Amino acid sequence: MEGHHVGRIWSRMVSLWQLPYWKILTLKHNLVVMHIEKNICEALIGTILNIVGKTKDTAKARLDLKDLGIKEELQFREDGEMPRARYTLSTKQKEAFCKFLQELKFPDGFAFNISRCVNADGTKVQGLKTHDCHILLQRILPAAMRGFLDKDIYGAIAELGKFFKELCSRTLDKDVLAEMKKEIPIILVKLEKNFPPAFFDVMVHLAVHLPDEALLRGPVQYGWMYPIERRLYTLKRYVRNRARPEGSIAEAYIADECLTFCSKYMDGVETRFNREPRNNGFSNEEAYDVDVFGHGVHFTSASELQYDENGFDQMV
Repeated sequence: MEGHHVGRIWSRMVSLWQLPYWKILTLKHNLVVMHIEKNICEALIGTILNIVGKTKDTAKARLDLKDLGIKEELQFREDGEMPRARYTLSTKQKEAFCKFLQELKFPDGFAFNISRCVNADGTKVQGLKTHDCHILLQRILPAAMRGFLDKDIYGAIAELGKFFKELCSRTLDKDVLAEMKKEIPIILVKLEKNFPPAFFDVMVHLAVHLPDEALLRGPVQYGWMYPIERRLYTLKRYVRNRARPEGSIAEAYIADECLTFCSKYMDGVETRFNREPRNNGFSNEEAYDVDVFGHGVHFTSASELQYDENGFDQMV
C-alpha cells in the first residue's frame, strides 16, 4: 500500500533454501500423505467420539464461536452448559460404533486387529497406528458412520474418505487428479459448515495441496514413509547393546543374511519361506470335477473343517 511500510511477515527461513538448486525445484516439499491422513483421521474420530484430549470440540473452541459470532446453537448457554453438537455421538451410538469395530473382520494381512484399540467400556478408540487410520478413513468410517450422523456430515466424511482412497491408489489419472483438486476445497467447506473452527488446523489444510503434489510426484508410494518406517523398525530391533547401536545393527544384519541364505537353499527343513500361509483353507482337487473349485481359500480367521458322508470338506 502506498504511504505505508509493510514489515517482514516471515522471521525465519528453512535452511534448505540456501541450497543453490532449491529455487529451481518443481517439487520443493514432498508432503507425507501418511501422516496427513493419520492426523485428519484422529481428529475426526476424537471429535465424533468426544474423546478427552483428542477432540477438537473443547470449551475454548466454543468460546471462539461466541467471539466470531457464528453457530449460536453451539455456544455456551446461560447456565454454563455446553450444548451437544450434531457431529458428536451419544453414549449408545458410541457403544454401537465400537461394537461394530470389535466385530469387524478383515482379510488376512489387510489390516491390524483394530478391535484391540477399543477401550474396556466400549466408548473410545485409542492407540491407533498410522495404517489403522489409513483403513479407518478410507474404508470403515464411510460405512460405520452411516445412520449415526446426519446426512450432510456423513456425506462430507464419506467424500473425504473417497478423496484419500483415490489419492492413495496404485495408479493415478491426471484428469482424475484435476477433478480432485476442484473437489477437496468443497469437501472442506462442507466440513466447515458443521465442525468448529478449531478442527481446521494446518494438517487439514495440507489436504488441499496433495493433488498438486501428486501431479508433480506421481503415485503415493513416492510420498509416504511406510517402507522407511518398516525398515527403521527392523533396524531398531537389531540393537542389543545400546552403547554400540551401529555394531549391533551390523552384526545382526550379517546374521540375518546368513540365515536367509540357509533358509532358501536347505531342503527338507521348514522355514519362513516354505511354510504354509496362515489360515490356509482346504485343498482337495480330487473331490471336484472342475479344478477351479479345489484350489483352496484363505480365511479371515481360524476355521474348523469336517468331512460329510460324501467326503467333501465343509467349513464349520
